[in-house]
Amino acid sequence: MERFAEKFLYASRWLLAPIYLGLSFGLLVLGIKFFQEVIHIFPIILETKEADLVLIILSLIDLSLVGGLIVMVMLSGYENFVSTIDLDEGADKLHWLGKMDAGSLKQKVAASIVAISSIHLLKIFMNAQNYETEQLKWFVIIHLTFVVSAIGMAYVDRMNQH
Repeated sequence: MERFAEKFLYASRWLLAPIYLGLSFGLLVLGIKFFQEVIHIFPIILETKEADLVLIILSLIDLSLVGGLIVMVMLSGYENFVSTIDLDEGADKLHWLGKMDAGSLKQKVAASIVAISSIHLLKIFMNAQNYETEQLKWFVIIHLTFVVSAIGMAYVDRMNQH
């Protein structure tokens, strides 16, 4: 009975595979949104103020960071929790694939979230006149919470390695 339960539990990791496949659909949707934004900027590019153009570009950078985060979670999550990704010899393989454990994946995700939060905060600061001081304070507090959380997770991971 114990052996059956262990085999069943081990095989249940495959339930994660459709979730990682679903993330690839999320990446496709994000790509569509990215190019929709690029297409919207072309007709108004010459009339757009510099500050507004910077905000649009920051939005595109934000989308690309989220896309990279999706790829990282999708591939390394699959490789860590489901099965090894076997690519043909000579295939273009990402250098980090197979080297990222769950701890380093958490750190990369946390760093990506901090980067995304930084871009959002920069966009808010560029439009600071449209926000109350109290709102700005909360945006900074939330961002700092992400930063402190990322540092804390990296510290705990480092302690666990020793």
